[in-house]
Amino acid sequence: MYNSGDTAWVLTSAALVLFMTPGLALFYGGMVRRKNVLGMMIQNFTVMAVVSLLWVWVTYSLAFGPDWGGHGIIGTLHFAGLGHIHQSVPGFTHQHAQTIPPVVFVIFQMMFAIITPALLTGSSADRMKFGAFIVLIVAWSILVYAPITHWVFSPEGWLARRGTEDFAGGTVVEVNAGVAGLALALVIGRRRGWPGNLMRPHNIPLTVMGGGILWFGWFGFNAGSALNAGGAGTAFVNTNTATAAALLAWIAVEKLRTGKPTTLGAVSGAIAGAVGITPACGYVNTLGATVIGLVAGLASALAVSLKFKMRVDDSLDVLAVHGIAGLVGTLMVGLFGTAGSLGANGLFYGGGGKLLGNQALAVLCVGVFSFVMTALIALAIRVVVGLRVSEDDERIGLDLTLHEENAYDFEAAAGRRAIGEGGHW
Repeated sequence: MYNSGDTAWVLTSAALVLFMTPGLALFYGGMVRRKNVLGMMIQNFTVMAVVSLLWVWVTYSLAFGPDWGGHGIIGTLHFAGLGHIHQSVPGFTHQHAQTIPPVVFVIFQMMFAIITPALLTGSSADRMKFGAFIVLIVAWSILVYAPITHWVFSPEGWLARRGTEDFAGGTVVEVNAGVAGLALALVIGRRRGWPGNLMRPHNIPLTVMGGGILWFGWFGFNAGSALNAGGAGTAFVNTNTATAAALLAWIAVEKLRTGKPTTLGAVSGAIAGAVGITPACGYVNTLGATVIGLVAGLASALAVSLKFKMRVDDSLDVLAVHGIAGLVGTLMVGLFGTAGSLGANGLFYGGGGKLLGNQALAVLCVGVFSFVMTALIALAIRVVVGLRVSEDDERIGLDLTLHEENAYDFEAAAGRRAIGEGGHW
């Protein structure tokens, strides 16, 4: 009983979500120093390849396969290699029964599995070995992302059974990646010269372009998570509302702090708002979406300074923008939830504190598990193969030392100008 309109919408949404990872490459690529921009971009594109293969062969089955042991911790390998792919996804029954073919659900969820570890590139920017990064992504996808996805997104997961509400990944994607980024930054250590030396973004227009792609792709990320075309409208408008509100909140903080709102602040605020509304987009009304956006933008803007106080070099503020905003949105579902048949009402709509408690439990458990497991994985890689590049490689830049490339061939351009000025064109 598949619906062709729902199937078309979810496939379109999957393409939008995949487009977010190249958008992230541009967003992060503009924020690193010029000598590392291609190193950042190849990491993000490699994630697309590595996780795509992992997903169809292993991690989809661990995340959404029949629950192993009945404890809601992890799935079995029943769907490994997309075997038994025509069987319905376990747990999606009654009012949650899917109207799309199971393979379409596989494709849509694959894009979430890709962009989540890609976010970690922002925490370890400018200093991580490329080979070590690939090992990290493989281990992290299997040992961290797949179990957490099963807990929250699979109806058979233990947090889902308790009543945790996460429409599109506030815990699975955002809190998970933000906390994992913190653990990775602690294990890999600070960039040489940080925080004494200013390490400014080398190309803000590139970052703005990437941010625009992320805003665009987030409509597939959130509204596609309805898994049907008819239910996508609320998530779509709430996503845009919260993103807009957070952008304004972030630049308002900058104006009050320094007297000058910045372009980087505006695009960062937009991302924080999209993150904040991710767990809530299908569960709240317009008021809830607006408040979540404002609070997420405010909290993330203030949280950026924490890394300096903590002396933790989370290079591109993954914890502040993704972890903190994801935490805000997940908890505020417990306050502003008004989902009717889709879920429970929050505290402000007569639902009491049960939903808020479930949301807090999910944030706590996902955060602790992600932090500990990511730290252990990173420590193991550091001991076995090494985690970061040499001092000389870091000083010269990853583009040349790891990939023998330059993003901008200024030297050749300068040479051509010198020849031209000599009259030898």
